[in-house]
Amino acid sequence: MEITTRKENAAIVVSVKGRIDAVTAPAYENAMKGLLEKESVFILDFQNLEYISSAGLRVILATAKSLKAKSGRMVMAHVVGTVREVFDISGFGAIFSMYDSVDEALSGLA
Repeated sequence: MEITTRKENAAIVVSVKGRIDAVTAPAYENAMKGLLEKESVFILDFQNLEYISSAGLRVILATAKSLKAKSGRMVMAHVVGTVREVFDISGFGAIFSMYDSVDEALSGLA
């Protein structure tokens, strides 16, 4: 798994490449904890995310709960293919705002 971040307007875009599973979820969680200390508005860009497991869903939910506690926001972009299926089957598709692109996600945050 590879995580990159960049600032877009008032949001931090977190791009994830590869897989978020039982092996990589702790690294994802640690990276997000570090970002949560400084920022409160995030776009998770899953354009290059190939797979997400229940462990991955768990750390995303934990991130969302941490953000809610500090009145932050998190939306997602490019949730497609099997990753989208996992979100929809698990009910996460109804919990999180998902957009087709980072630009649309930025508009959704405004």
